[in-house]
Amino acid sequence: MDRMLYVAMSGAKETALAQARNTQNLANASTTGFKASLDAFASRPVTGPGYDTRTYAVTEDMRVDLSPGPLQATGRDLDVALQGEGWIAVQAPDGGEAYTRAGDLRVDSVGLLTTGTGLPVLGDGGPIAVPPFETLEIGSDGTISIRPLGQEANTLAQVDRIKLVNPDPAELVRGEDGLIRHAQRLEQPPDAGVNLVNGMLESSNVNTVEAMVRMIDLARHFEMQVKMMKTAEDNDAASASLLRLS
Repeated sequence: MDRMLYVAMSGAKETALAQARNTQNLANASTTGFKASLDAFASRPVTGPGYDTRTYAVTEDMRVDLSPGPLQATGRDLDVALQGEGWIAVQAPDGGEAYTRAGDLRVDSVGLLTTGTGLPVLGDGGPIAVPPFETLEIGSDGTISIRPLGQEANTLAQVDRIKLVNPDPAELVRGEDGLIRHAQRLEQPPDAGVNLVNGMLESSNVNTVEAMVRMIDLARHFEMQVKMMKTAEDNDAASASLLRLS
């Protein structure tokens, strides 16, 4: 009896976790550059002395769907999208190097080039600082050029170059802060083969219809597991009643 209850309990728990990840995907369906979380159910034996007599359900949630999302034209000079594979290097809140596909860039009040969420964008020598400017242009190779404040229209100065990288997707993981990092926390070298498209943004790669169908499917799975726990409870009560009669 306890075997059935244990399987149902662990199944319900993991289904609830999978539902939470699916809900997070839906919540970020319109987030620029967001990559959907992937998970899969698997069974694992409970190891211990003697034979394995208990099995529980688990979900593997460390995988990320790294496929590109659709591009949307914005016409904004500081909006950039990656053409094909590659990542924009940013400075994570912990000071380390992380990667994003969100190209909604802006210059903050102190002149730092940041993402829409405030993460400093990395260049050849660290976070990119932009002097006061009249206009700013970002080239396909990540080169940032400005017309300095008060200068003639034909005066352009190169400030820095956005660090664009293209590590092996198999070596990338997503942290709890939602940023993509190298699994070994190794800084990746710039890749000249990565190109940007100006005036466009990459949308989330979440398929909303598929996520809604999965939400319904997971809800049914959870209900089934709860019914199994109720059945185990009823069977246990019936067994206890028979033992009292004997």
